[in-house]
Amino acid sequence: MDSYVVHVVDDEEPVRKSLAFLLTMSGFTVRVHESATRFLDVAPTLAKACLVTDLRMPDMSGVELLEKLGAAGLLIPAVVITGHGDVPMAVSAMKAGAVDFIEKPFEDRTLIDAITRAASRLEDATEISADIATLRARLNSLSEREQQVLSSVVAGAANKTIAYDLDISPRTVEVHRANIMSKMQAKSLPELVRMTIALKAAGKAR
Repeated sequence: MDSYVVHVVDDEEPVRKSLAFLLTMSGFTVRVHESATRFLDVAPTLAKACLVTDLRMPDMSGVELLEKLGAAGLLIPAVVITGHGDVPMAVSAMKAGAVDFIEKPFEDRTLIDAITRAASRLEDATEISADIATLRARLNSLSEREQQVLSSVVAGAANKTIAYDLDISPRTVEVHRANIMSKMQAKSLPELVRMTIALKAAGKAR
């Protein structure tokens, strides 16, 4: 943990202090920033940095922050947190380069694991390739109908909409969603979105 610094970006001081305390007590080296703009000012000077950013901030959203970092060629692995999460937001965050998307309230362990996963992007490309191979095998285990439902879920469609589009009952959609979560070994919807975005990105890179 001492080989990299976790930078926390949140416009609310109590949240910054709470996250800084949690992560410091967990052994991380932490720096806090009161706005995305302040973080962007120092980002070009950072080496081996991980980012934890709130999604909704008055000066610039977490997604916009990631997009600006990407446009500047700054490869800083990031975890996005929000109290207003939904699937389209998760997709936008992942497309902008977020390693993970966490909805409040979350367990301390969930954030710590997400940061550790983000930090692995700084070091181990081999592990990422292995992860992709595992995810691809899980995806291939889905039936054709489950893959159709997965695509709709990741696009942010509600169960009733998916049921109408595929001419099946909402209850059948729920069963397919449960099967998808089980086969993909996803513990949450944001994690499922992260897996899907990672697979799409890997497919484009091939």
